[in-house]
Amino acid sequence: MGIIFNSKRAKHRKFDYQPRFHNPEKEKKLRERIRIQSRASRRRSPVGIIYALVLLTFAAFLYFNF
Repeated sequence: MGIIFNSKRAKHRKFDYQPRFHNPEKEKKLRERIRIQSRASRRRSPVGIIYALVLLTFAAFLYFNF
């Protein structure tokens, strides 16, 4: 293989990150705030259900009248 492809193999890059500052209390508060926001975003609005019911009713109306 070295004869056909005359190039060096690429080496993997190393990840060397060291945080400058870590505050456990601030991180705890941030995680709590994210958890509360994610709970609120899971709630669905009833508009989608109403929209689906209107479309279903309209489809049934068209089906039974024609």
